[in-house]
Amino acid sequence: MAEHRAMQRSALLDAARTLLSEGGTDALTFPALAERTGLARSSVYEYFRSRGAVVEELCAVDFPVWAAEVELAMTEAPTAAEKIEAYVRRQLDLVRDRRHRAVAAISASELDRGAREKIRAAHGGLVGLVVDALSDLGHEEPRLAAMLLQGVVDAAVRRIELGVAEEPEKIADAAVALALRGVTGY
Repeated sequence: MAEHRAMQRSALLDAARTLLSEGGTDALTFPALAERTGLARSSVYEYFRSRGAVVEELCAVDFPVWAAEVELAMTEAPTAAEKIEAYVRRQLDLVRDRRHRAVAAISASELDRGAREKIRAAHGGLVGLVVDALSDLGHEEPRLAAMLLQGVVDAAVRRIELGVAEEPEKIADAAVALALRGVTGY
């Protein structure tokens, strides 16, 4: 019975990822989840109390995997500057990943306070990955620099998600250049 429930929950989360990545926030409805999984709509409520609870669970499941991928890319980089580049590039590569698109599709304002706090804490852990590299580069305030660096990444993510004229690789190149050389380009 427990294994069956775990499989159903996993199927619901997979359906939610698909709905969010294909149709955004409006597509994530309990009737749509039920249709995608073959469950009765009332059964969906046995697993999740709200759309926010679905997104919170997606974050709890997917964000650690995403952070581990960023951390692995940084671990493989030999220098502090290359670690920062890996931090930026891996996150921007993951923008095209369905796990990221699903979570990004729903606005944080639609989540309850607890869910927003969990997401903020998860992002804080991601920012923490780059603090040592920034410290190694001589930043006097590496935690602050890490938060600002994440702001550059977040802006690049939004630019990629908008599907603007630039190719995602060009956006990634610009974000890395800004992160490593600042606005002067030196």
